[in-house]
Amino acid sequence: MLSIVYWLGSGNFLRINKGGEQMYISDLNTEHLSDQTMSKLLYTNNEDDNRNGDCIFVAGSSKAVEYRLPKAIELYEQGRANKILFSGGVKWNNSELSEAMNLKRQAMLDGVPERDILIEEESLHTLENVLASLLILNREFHLYQMKRILVVTASYHMKRLHITLKTYMPEWIEFTLCSADDNNTTKSNWFLSEHGRHRVETESKKLISYVKQGILQDAKID
Repeated sequence: MLSIVYWLGSGNFLRINKGGEQMYISDLNTEHLSDQTMSKLLYTNNEDDNRNGDCIFVAGSSKAVEYRLPKAIELYEQGRANKILFSGGVKWNNSELSEAMNLKRQAMLDGVPERDILIEEESLHTLENVLASLLILNREFHLYQMKRILVVTASYHMKRLHITLKTYMPEWIEFTLCSADDNNTTKSNWFLSEHGRHRVETESKKLISYVKQGILQDAKID
């Protein structure tokens, strides 16, 4: 396919293909990102398609129990998947428990049976969340028999996690995106606070950098 690249200024480019205008993550310059570009990069096409899946996959964080766990339990109680996998080995604030174990403990207190909880405690960041969870999922389901995973993380983090899953998970597995928002990094308010802006700017630069390094596959920005 014929591809022509135009310079848009501010270090960003627009790739024009025969099918129309297309900008890719690899076209972006981390030093010149507008609010509009970052919003499109991180928040576009992250909507829940309301499909059911084999497992609910929850990426750990320092605030995962507060913000991500309620979304996971909501999905579980709706019957959209019968198992929950908590992923994360980081121990925050001198805790003796990993992210995953903290999530499991609270989930059980909230009524989720232990038999329906899987944990992965080796990972220290997003890529490792995905890689380390492959073995856990294979042991529980056999990867070749899996069809869909419900993905739970913060909306500003969802794009990177989704692309990481598509890059490293088997291609036959599909993903339903179920964002669990905190108070200041939603699509409608991230730019209103210093904390929200820092999170989104940092996340945008990480995603662009990983794509340009070849760590993650490239993707079109709609």
